[in-house]
Amino acid sequence: MTTPHNWRKSSYSGEGDGNNCVEIAHSTTEVAIRDSKAPARATLTFPAPAFATFVETLKQNP
Repeated sequence: MTTPHNWRKSSYSGEGDGNNCVEIAHSTTEVAIRDSKAPARATLTFPAPAFATFVETLKQNP
């Protein structure tokens, strides 16, 4: 994934110091994750299917 421009912050970031969370950007093939407190640092990039499986597993095991 080239440098994405569609970063989104979690809706659960909360009020006040809402920068203490992660941001994601996605394409049809990859999902990138970065720390919202340090967006210039490195990102983690995963294949989209692997990230989707990860999220579904989190939903099933709260």
